[in-house]
Amino acid sequence: MTVVAEEFDIIIVGSGAGGGTLAHTLAPTGKRILIIERGGFAPMARQGSAQTAETWYDAHGRPFSPAVHYYVGGATKVYGAALCRLRPMDFASIGHIDGASPAWPFGYAEFEPWYDKAEWLYQVHGKHGEDPTEGSWSLEYLWPPVTHDPIVQQLADELTLAGYQPFHTPTGVLPGEPDPPGTGARARQAGPGRCARCGTSDGSPCVRHARADADVIAVRPLLDLPNVTLLVGAEVTRLETDSRGRSVTGVVATRAGAREVYRGDIVVLAAGAVNSARILLGSACEAHPGGLGNGSGQVGRNLMCHNHTDVTCVVKGPHCAGFQETLGLNDFYLGGRQARWPLGSIQLLAGRAVGFRLTTEDLPRPANRVTVDGQGRVRLAHVATGDGAARLLYRSLRTMLSGTKMIAQAAPSGPARGGPPAADYAGTCRAGADPATSVLDPSCRAHELDNLYVVDASFFPSIGAVSPALTIMANAIRVGEHLAARLCCAPAAGALTARDRPSELTSVGLSVRQARDLALPASGW
Repeated sequence: MTVVAEEFDIIIVGSGAGGGTLAHTLAPTGKRILIIERGGFAPMARQGSAQTAETWYDAHGRPFSPAVHYYVGGATKVYGAALCRLRPMDFASIGHIDGASPAWPFGYAEFEPWYDKAEWLYQVHGKHGEDPTEGSWSLEYLWPPVTHDPIVQQLADELTLAGYQPFHTPTGVLPGEPDPPGTGARARQAGPGRCARCGTSDGSPCVRHARADADVIAVRPLLDLPNVTLLVGAEVTRLETDSRGRSVTGVVATRAGAREVYRGDIVVLAAGAVNSARILLGSACEAHPGGLGNGSGQVGRNLMCHNHTDVTCVVKGPHCAGFQETLGLNDFYLGGRQARWPLGSIQLLAGRAVGFRLTTEDLPRPANRVTVDGQGRVRLAHVATGDGAARLLYRSLRTMLSGTKMIAQAAPSGPARGGPPAADYAGTCRAGADPATSVLDPSCRAHELDNLYVVDASFFPSIGAVSPALTIMANAIRVGEHLAARLCCAPAAGALTARDRPSELTSVGLSVRQARDLALPASGW
């Protein structure tokens, strides 16, 4: 085992929505930052599934290929870039058909300023106020909404006339050219780094680097800085501690077949909800026999995974399906017309046919958990909740579409319909005020270790029914500002405090003023 001589102020394990955003937040402090990434830079040729070839096992020992992606940028390299806030109710305890989701250790109003910052950093296109379930906001989006393709606009108009409230899905893409939807020239004219509205990159890396992912937005702008080091192809296997088990003293990683130890004053796990739990459980020692920071027995427990139902629609009459994932609907998020219980969200999917993704909440259960067997293999025990809500939401969709030119045909998918959990892993290192029932404190620091933090979706007490990506990003900015204050760093020139307007927020090497020079016409693009 090689102990690397250079020491760092901060070591971040993972470079996705949590780790990449945290590094971007801390880089202006001048502190020495090491980002350790298990994968490398994503290939820019579309080669089918970008999923890892790794094997995990379910509770019965059956192998499966997990929905995880080891790239610089993590899962954001292949996400759909729908960057929605959790609703205010998601931060409170809520009753569901299958039970109750717990409250977070802080409320929406306290967390909201970091949503503003994350939306500006990740170039989110949208318009606040369209979605009636949305919470308050301090800043409008930096960019106007992505305009609908004709078939989607027609659907939005029909739903509005029927009394529903569709909205433009907040979308993280780099600004594209302003040719109107449906013109054949748009893909040819869009240059590198600008979205061509191709509608084909969901599930694979964008060949134009036009998706606002953690690689393009957060990590690459740091690579020329003298205080930031990115280490790729290095898998972290365990953390070492001092003799009392109160502080992490070493990060053990395997790279090119060799074991290396890296040392830093602060260590942050952002490897994803499953892998961060795996690292902690695999770091058992005399002071932490059940796994690092696991005195509560909660590390790995309360695993959650969104319950998705993908629905394809038959369209009456000719249509041209292109960039469709611009419309969302939350009329049933709080329950509404056909149910007394919260149901979930509806969003249009990318693809050649018109399709919807119905997302319902998976409740945290202690028995749903990540464990590591004697051979170091990851095992997931997970029985999904939310199946009843999913059926009601699908019924609501069919009723909603009955007055349109679309007919919904179910194509069930997701954990509530059998098989291993497949998307949006969260909850394995729950944050809370009570060390007996949580792993992390409200600042996402481990209760039992002074210098260990976790900033991926592990910290979620509940998962809501929208993509967790924006909440992970916002929390990483929040924790980054906390760490900067802990390390006694004065904010860099132009850096933000919680309530400042982001007047000089940088992204992809551009100041906001420079970015606004590329602004779209009021009608979108």
